[in-house]
Amino acid sequence: MPRKGRGAVSNATGRFEPTHYERTDDGWGRATPGDSDDEPPPLRTTVTLDTSRSAIVRNQSPDIPFDRSINPYRGCEHGCIYCFARPTHAYLGLSPGLDFESRLLAKPDAPKLLADELRKPGYQVEPLALGTNTDPYQPIEREFKITRGILEVLRDYNHPVMITTKSTLILRDLDILAPMAAKGLARAALSITTLDPDTARVMEPRAPRPERRLETVRALSAAGIPASVLTAPIIPALNDWEIERLLEASVAHGAVDAGYVLLRLPLEIKDLFIEWLEAHFPKRAKHVLALMREMRGGKLYDAEFGTRFSGKGPYAEMIAKRFRLACNRLGIGKKRRRLDCSQFMPPPRTGDQLALF
Repeated sequence: MPRKGRGAVSNATGRFEPTHYERTDDGWGRATPGDSDDEPPPLRTTVTLDTSRSAIVRNQSPDIPFDRSINPYRGCEHGCIYCFARPTHAYLGLSPGLDFESRLLAKPDAPKLLADELRKPGYQVEPLALGTNTDPYQPIEREFKITRGILEVLRDYNHPVMITTKSTLILRDLDILAPMAAKGLARAALSITTLDPDTARVMEPRAPRPERRLETVRALSAAGIPASVLTAPIIPALNDWEIERLLEASVAHGAVDAGYVLLRLPLEIKDLFIEWLEAHFPKRAKHVLALMREMRGGKLYDAEFGTRFSGKGPYAEMIAKRFRLACNRLGIGKKRRRLDCSQFMPPPRTGDQLALF
Protein backbone atom coordinates (compact mmCIF):
# COMPACT_ATOMS: atom_id res chain seq x y z
CA MET A 1 0.00 0.00 0.00
CA PRO A 2 1.24 3.52 -0.76
CA ARG A 3 2.25 5.51 2.31
CA LYS A 4 0.69 8.92 2.68
CA GLY A 5 3.17 11.65 1.83
CA ARG A 6 5.71 9.26 0.29
CA GLY A 7 6.48 8.47 -3.33
CA ALA A 8 7.81 4.90 -3.47
CA VAL A 9 5.43 2.08 -2.65
CA SER A 10 8.11 -0.34 -1.40
CA ASN A 11 11.58 -0.41 0.12
CA ALA A 12 13.26 -3.17 -1.87
CA THR A 13 16.85 -4.09 -0.98
CA GLY A 14 19.57 -2.36 -3.00
CA ARG A 15 21.26 -4.17 -5.87
CA PHE A 16 24.59 -4.61 -4.07
CA GLU A 17 23.19 -6.43 -1.03
CA PRO A 18 23.82 -10.22 -0.82
CA THR A 19 20.34 -10.91 0.58
CA HIS A 20 17.05 -9.67 -0.84
CA TYR A 21 14.22 -8.92 1.59
CA GLU A 22 10.61 -8.54 0.55
CA ARG A 23 7.73 -7.61 2.84
CA THR A 24 4.54 -9.62 2.39
CA ASP A 25 1.07 -9.65 3.91
CA ASP A 26 -0.74 -12.95 4.51
CA GLY A 27 -4.02 -11.17 5.29
CA TRP A 28 -4.24 -12.15 8.95
CA GLY A 29 -4.95 -9.35 11.35
CA ARG A 30 -5.66 -6.79 8.65
CA ALA A 31 -8.05 -4.02 9.67
CA THR A 32 -11.37 -3.73 7.89
CA PRO A 33 -11.38 -1.50 4.80
CA GLY A 34 -11.90 2.15 5.69
CA ASP A 35 -10.54 1.71 9.20
CA SER A 36 -7.90 4.32 10.08
CA ASP A 37 -5.59 1.48 11.13
CA ASP A 38 -5.62 0.18 7.56
CA GLU A 39 -2.94 2.71 6.55
CA PRO A 40 0.75 1.96 7.14
CA PRO A 41 2.29 3.86 10.05
CA PRO A 42 3.95 7.23 9.29
CA LEU A 43 7.49 7.00 8.01
CA ARG A 44 9.78 9.46 9.80
CA THR A 45 12.70 11.21 8.12
CA THR A 46 16.16 10.70 9.62
CA VAL A 47 19.30 12.65 8.73
CA THR A 48 22.89 11.40 9.04
CA LEU A 49 25.96 13.60 8.62
CA ASP A 50 28.08 12.84 5.55
CA THR A 51 31.84 13.20 6.03
CA SER A 52 32.87 13.34 2.37
CA ARG A 53 36.34 14.79 1.79
CA SER A 54 35.51 16.64 -1.42
CA ALA A 55 32.62 18.80 -2.57
CA ILE A 56 32.82 19.04 -6.37
CA VAL A 57 31.72 16.07 -8.49
CA ARG A 58 33.07 15.84 -12.05
CA ASN A 59 31.45 14.21 -15.07
CA GLN A 60 32.51 13.62 -18.68
CA SER A 61 29.09 12.83 -20.12
CA PRO A 62 28.77 14.11 -23.70
CA ASP A 63 25.08 15.01 -23.31
CA ILE A 64 25.23 17.00 -20.05
CA PRO A 65 25.97 20.74 -20.47
CA PHE A 66 28.28 21.05 -17.47
CA ASP A 67 31.35 19.20 -16.22
CA ARG A 68 31.07 19.81 -12.45
CA SER A 69 28.37 19.88 -9.83
CA ILE A 70 27.84 19.91 -6.08
CA ASN A 71 25.11 18.25 -4.04
CA PRO A 72 24.59 19.27 -0.40
CA TYR A 73 22.48 16.19 0.37
CA ARG A 74 22.13 12.50 -0.50
CA GLY A 75 18.59 11.28 -0.80
CA CYS A 76 15.67 13.66 -1.22
CA GLU A 77 12.58 14.10 0.91
CA HIS A 78 10.51 15.37 -2.01
CA GLY A 79 9.96 11.70 -2.86
CA CYS A 80 9.59 12.07 -6.64
CA ILE A 81 9.00 8.52 -7.86
CA TYR A 82 10.88 9.08 -11.14
CA CYS A 83 14.04 10.57 -9.57
CA PHE A 84 17.10 9.27 -11.46
CA ALA A 85 19.20 9.68 -8.28
CA ARG A 86 17.37 6.91 -6.43
CA PRO A 87 19.81 4.12 -7.45
CA THR A 88 22.71 6.02 -5.81
CA HIS A 89 21.32 5.09 -2.38
CA ALA A 90 22.27 1.47 -3.12
CA TYR A 91 25.95 2.50 -2.83
CA LEU A 92 25.22 3.32 0.82
CA GLY A 93 23.66 -0.09 1.54
CA LEU A 94 20.20 1.53 1.56
CA SER A 95 17.12 1.05 -0.56
CA PRO A 96 16.44 3.32 -3.56
CA GLY A 97 12.78 3.07 -2.50
CA LEU A 98 11.47 4.54 0.75
CA ASP A 99 14.99 4.78 2.23
CA PHE A 100 15.93 7.28 -0.48
CA GLU A 101 13.27 9.73 0.63
CA SER A 102 13.37 9.10 4.39
CA ARG A 103 17.01 8.24 5.28
CA LEU A 104 18.93 11.30 4.17
CA LEU A 105 22.57 12.35 4.42
CA ALA A 106 23.66 15.97 4.84
CA LYS A 107 27.10 17.42 4.04
CA PRO A 108 27.64 20.26 6.57
CA ASP A 109 31.31 20.64 5.56
CA ALA A 110 30.45 21.21 1.88
CA PRO A 111 30.94 25.03 1.93
CA LYS A 112 34.40 24.75 3.51
CA LEU A 113 35.43 21.90 1.22
CA LEU A 114 34.22 23.88 -1.79
CA ALA A 115 36.23 26.96 -0.74
CA ASP A 116 39.36 24.83 -0.34
CA GLU A 117 38.90 23.29 -3.80
CA LEU A 118 38.31 26.66 -5.47
CA ARG A 119 41.59 27.96 -3.97
CA LYS A 120 43.73 25.21 -5.49
CA PRO A 121 46.26 26.70 -7.92
CA GLY A 122 45.24 24.43 -10.78
CA TYR A 123 41.49 25.10 -10.55
CA GLN A 124 39.98 26.10 -13.92
CA VAL A 125 36.64 27.89 -13.57
CA GLU A 126 33.51 26.72 -15.39
CA PRO A 127 29.85 27.09 -14.32
CA LEU A 128 29.02 24.90 -11.33
CA ALA A 129 25.69 23.06 -11.29
CA LEU A 130 23.93 22.96 -7.93
CA GLY A 131 21.23 20.34 -7.34
CA THR A 132 21.79 17.99 -10.26
CA ASN A 133 21.37 14.79 -8.24
CA THR A 134 19.06 15.72 -5.37
CA ASP A 135 17.25 18.97 -4.63
CA PRO A 136 19.47 21.52 -2.84
CA TYR A 137 16.34 23.16 -1.39
CA GLN A 138 14.56 20.08 -0.07
CA PRO A 139 12.81 20.55 3.32
CA ILE A 140 15.83 19.81 5.54
CA GLU A 141 17.68 22.78 3.99
CA ARG A 142 15.55 25.03 6.23
CA GLU A 143 17.43 23.60 9.21
CA PHE A 144 20.89 22.82 7.81
CA LYS A 145 21.35 25.83 5.46
CA ILE A 146 24.14 24.02 3.58
CA THR A 147 22.96 25.30 0.19
CA ARG A 148 23.05 28.86 1.47
CA GLY A 149 26.59 28.31 2.75
CA ILE A 150 27.65 27.05 -0.69
CA LEU A 151 26.11 30.09 -2.38
CA GLU A 152 27.94 32.40 0.01
CA VAL A 153 31.23 30.82 -1.05
CA LEU A 154 30.37 31.09 -4.76
CA ARG A 155 29.37 34.73 -4.29
CA ASP A 156 32.63 35.57 -2.50
CA TYR A 157 34.66 33.92 -5.28
CA ASN A 158 32.56 35.37 -8.14
CA HIS A 159 32.00 31.80 -9.35
CA PRO A 160 29.12 31.19 -11.82
CA VAL A 161 26.37 28.81 -10.68
CA MET A 162 23.33 27.08 -12.21
CA ILE A 163 20.63 25.92 -9.78
CA THR A 164 17.96 23.28 -10.39
CA THR A 165 15.16 22.89 -7.85
CA LYS A 166 11.46 22.26 -7.27
CA SER A 167 11.33 24.31 -4.10
CA THR A 168 10.08 27.79 -3.26
CA LEU A 169 12.82 27.92 -0.62
CA ILE A 170 15.18 29.27 -3.27
CA LEU A 171 13.51 32.65 -2.72
CA ARG A 172 15.11 32.78 0.74
CA ASP A 173 18.46 33.33 -0.98
CA LEU A 174 17.46 36.18 -3.29
CA ASP A 175 19.82 38.44 -1.35
CA ILE A 176 22.71 36.33 -2.69
CA LEU A 177 21.37 35.28 -6.08
CA ALA A 178 20.07 38.64 -7.33
CA PRO A 179 23.45 40.45 -7.06
CA MET A 180 25.17 37.43 -8.63
CA ALA A 181 22.69 37.39 -11.51
CA ALA A 182 23.27 41.12 -12.06
CA LYS A 183 26.93 40.26 -12.72
CA GLY A 184 26.03 37.34 -15.01
CA LEU A 185 26.97 34.73 -12.42
CA ALA A 186 23.68 32.95 -11.63
CA ARG A 187 20.60 31.43 -13.18
CA ALA A 188 17.94 29.02 -11.93
CA ALA A 189 15.69 26.30 -13.33
CA LEU A 190 12.41 25.19 -11.75
CA SER A 191 11.26 21.64 -12.39
CA ILE A 192 7.52 21.58 -13.14
CA THR A 193 6.25 18.19 -14.25
CA THR A 194 2.50 18.76 -14.25
CA LEU A 195 -0.07 21.46 -13.55
CA ASP A 196 -2.55 18.92 -12.19
CA PRO A 197 -2.40 19.06 -8.36
CA ASP A 198 -3.71 15.50 -7.95
CA THR A 199 -1.03 14.02 -10.20
CA ALA A 200 1.65 16.14 -8.53
CA ARG A 201 0.52 14.99 -5.08
CA VAL A 202 1.23 11.32 -5.81
CA MET A 203 4.17 11.81 -8.18
CA GLU A 204 6.07 14.42 -6.13
CA PRO A 205 4.43 14.11 -2.70
CA ARG A 206 6.59 16.51 -0.67
CA ALA A 207 7.45 19.06 -3.34
CA PRO A 208 5.61 22.42 -3.51
CA ARG A 209 2.41 22.53 -5.53
CA PRO A 210 2.78 23.38 -9.25
CA GLU A 211 1.20 26.83 -8.88
CA ARG A 212 3.68 27.73 -6.13
CA ARG A 213 6.57 26.73 -8.37
CA LEU A 214 5.21 28.97 -11.13
CA GLU A 215 5.01 31.84 -8.65
CA THR A 216 8.64 31.13 -7.77
CA VAL A 217 9.56 31.52 -11.45
CA ARG A 218 7.79 34.88 -11.42
CA ALA A 219 9.61 36.01 -8.26
CA LEU A 220 13.00 34.96 -9.61
CA SER A 221 12.39 36.80 -12.87
CA ALA A 222 11.24 39.90 -11.01
CA ALA A 223 14.51 39.83 -9.04
CA GLY A 224 16.51 39.78 -12.27
CA ILE A 225 17.50 36.11 -12.08
CA PRO A 226 17.15 34.31 -15.44
CA ALA A 227 14.65 31.54 -14.76
CA SER A 228 13.94 28.52 -16.93
CA VAL A 229 11.50 25.65 -16.54
CA LEU A 230 12.21 21.94 -16.90
CA THR A 231 9.11 20.03 -17.97
CA ALA A 232 10.77 16.86 -16.84
CA PRO A 233 10.16 14.04 -17.01
CA ILE A 234 7.70 13.70 -19.85
CA ILE A 235 5.74 10.50 -19.15
CA PRO A 236 3.71 9.18 -22.11
CA ALA A 237 -0.04 8.85 -21.53
CA LEU A 238 0.35 10.51 -18.14
CA ASN A 239 1.58 14.08 -18.51
CA ASP A 240 2.67 14.40 -22.16
CA TRP A 241 -0.66 16.04 -23.01
CA GLU A 242 0.40 19.00 -20.84
CA ILE A 243 3.51 20.04 -22.80
CA GLU A 244 1.98 23.12 -24.45
CA ARG A 245 0.08 24.37 -21.42
CA LEU A 246 3.12 23.89 -19.17
CA LEU A 247 5.21 26.03 -21.50
CA GLU A 248 2.46 28.65 -21.84
CA ALA A 249 2.13 28.94 -18.06
CA SER A 250 5.91 29.13 -17.67
CA VAL A 251 6.26 31.97 -20.18
CA ALA A 252 3.34 33.82 -18.58
CA HIS A 253 5.25 33.71 -15.29
CA GLY A 254 8.50 35.04 -16.77
CA ALA A 255 10.49 31.96 -17.82
CA VAL A 256 13.11 32.72 -20.46
CA ASP A 257 14.10 29.17 -21.34
CA ALA A 258 12.75 25.61 -21.13
CA GLY A 259 13.84 22.02 -21.48
CA TYR A 260 12.45 18.52 -21.18
CA VAL A 261 13.63 14.99 -20.49
CA LEU A 262 11.79 11.80 -21.37
CA LEU A 263 11.15 9.52 -18.38
CA ARG A 264 14.25 7.48 -17.56
CA LEU A 265 13.99 4.12 -15.79
CA PRO A 266 17.53 2.88 -15.05
CA LEU A 267 18.31 0.15 -12.49
CA GLU A 268 15.89 0.03 -9.50
CA ILE A 269 13.75 2.91 -10.76
CA LYS A 270 12.11 0.59 -13.28
CA ASP A 271 10.49 -1.66 -10.65
CA LEU A 272 9.74 1.26 -8.32
CA PHE A 273 7.97 3.16 -11.09
CA ILE A 274 5.95 0.12 -12.20
CA GLU A 275 4.80 -0.44 -8.59
CA TRP A 276 3.84 3.21 -8.28
CA LEU A 277 2.04 3.23 -11.64
CA GLU A 278 -0.01 0.13 -10.80
CA ALA A 279 -0.89 1.55 -7.36
CA HIS A 280 -2.01 5.00 -8.55
CA PHE A 281 -2.90 4.63 -12.25
CA PRO A 282 -3.76 0.94 -12.73
CA LYS A 283 -5.91 1.51 -15.83
CA ARG A 284 -3.14 3.38 -17.62
CA ALA A 285 -0.17 1.29 -16.52
CA LYS A 286 0.02 -1.06 -19.54
CA HIS A 287 -0.38 1.80 -22.00
CA VAL A 288 2.32 3.92 -20.35
CA LEU A 289 4.80 1.03 -20.31
CA ALA A 290 4.00 0.05 -23.90
CA LEU A 291 4.76 3.58 -25.10
CA MET A 292 7.96 3.63 -23.06
CA ARG A 293 9.13 0.44 -24.75
CA GLU A 294 8.24 1.91 -28.14
CA MET A 295 10.53 4.89 -27.45
CA ARG A 296 13.35 2.80 -25.95
CA GLY A 297 13.89 0.22 -28.68
CA GLY A 298 11.65 -2.40 -27.08
CA LYS A 299 13.10 -1.96 -23.58
CA LEU A 300 11.94 0.18 -20.70
CA TYR A 301 15.26 2.00 -20.68
CA ASP A 302 18.21 2.54 -23.01
CA ALA A 303 21.25 4.38 -21.61
CA GLU A 304 22.72 5.27 -25.00
CA PHE A 305 24.30 8.73 -25.07
CA GLY A 306 22.47 11.17 -27.32
CA THR A 307 19.06 9.52 -26.99
CA ARG A 308 18.72 8.58 -23.30
CA PHE A 309 17.09 11.94 -22.54
CA SER A 310 14.79 12.06 -25.58
CA GLY A 311 14.12 8.49 -26.77
CA LYS A 312 13.71 7.20 -30.33
CA GLY A 313 10.90 6.42 -32.73
CA PRO A 314 7.75 8.19 -33.97
CA TYR A 315 6.25 8.92 -30.55
CA ALA A 316 9.51 10.37 -29.22
CA GLU A 317 9.88 12.46 -32.38
CA MET A 318 6.33 13.76 -31.94
CA ILE A 319 7.09 14.87 -28.36
CA ALA A 320 10.28 16.62 -29.52
CA LYS A 321 8.44 18.38 -32.35
CA ARG A 322 5.58 19.51 -30.10
CA PHE A 323 8.06 20.91 -27.60
CA ARG A 324 10.09 22.69 -30.27
CA LEU A 325 7.04 24.20 -31.99
CA ALA A 326 5.60 25.42 -28.68
CA CYS A 327 8.91 27.06 -27.74
CA ASN A 328 9.12 28.77 -31.13
CA ARG A 329 5.55 30.01 -30.90
CA LEU A 330 6.11 31.41 -27.41
CA GLY A 331 9.52 32.88 -28.23
CA ILE A 332 11.24 31.04 -25.42
CA GLY A 333 14.86 29.92 -25.38
CA LYS A 334 16.09 32.33 -28.06
CA LYS A 335 18.25 34.53 -25.81
CA ARG A 336 20.24 31.98 -23.86
CA ARG A 337 23.26 33.71 -22.30
CA ARG A 338 26.38 31.97 -21.06
CA LEU A 339 27.39 32.66 -17.48
CA ASP A 340 30.49 34.83 -17.05
CA CYS A 341 33.61 32.96 -15.89
CA SER A 342 36.01 35.88 -16.25
CA GLN A 343 35.23 37.42 -12.84
CA PHE A 344 36.37 34.44 -10.77
CA MET A 345 38.87 35.34 -8.07
CA PRO A 346 39.45 33.79 -4.64
CA PRO A 347 38.99 36.46 -1.95
CA PRO A 348 42.13 37.47 -0.02
CA ARG A 349 42.79 35.86 3.36
CA THR A 350 44.64 37.20 6.35
CA GLY A 351 48.35 36.50 5.85
CA ASP A 352 48.14 36.10 2.04
CA GLN A 353 50.95 37.66 0.04
CA LEU A 354 49.84 40.86 -1.72
CA ALA A 355 49.74 40.91 -5.50
CA LEU A 356 52.54 42.81 -7.23
CA PHE A 357 50.16 44.61 -9.60
